Amino acid sequence: MLTVFGIKNCDKVKKMITELKESEIAFEIYDFKKSAPTTTHISRWSNFLGELPVNKRGTTYRKLKDSFESLSEKEKVAFVCEHSSMIKRPIIEFNDEVILIGHDSTSIERIKQKI
Repeated sequence: MLTVFGIKNCDKVKKMITELKESEIAFEIYDFKKSAPTTTHISRWSNFLGELPVNKRGTTYRKLKDSFESLSEKEKVAFVCEHSSMIKRPIIEFNDEVILIGHDSTSIERIKQKI
């Protein structure tokens, strides 16, 4: 099953959902506002990106930057779980495997290639 992780009201998540529906690709939504991501999620996404999946241009990160940057790596993972609005989105997984983080004009084609 394809899972879209993010915040339902996020513009990029909305665009992704619209494109998935238009492409008739079945998916489920994991809304961070209803369920916080787990440390397992953060670790899997970090492995895919090569760094923590933090949107450093977002307002949540900018607001919490000083607190975040002073933490150890393990503490940062827990902090990101607690402050999920700072996570890059959307994150797309297929059968618990990360296939895409973020959204651009080629996102749907890349998803189709992976599923």
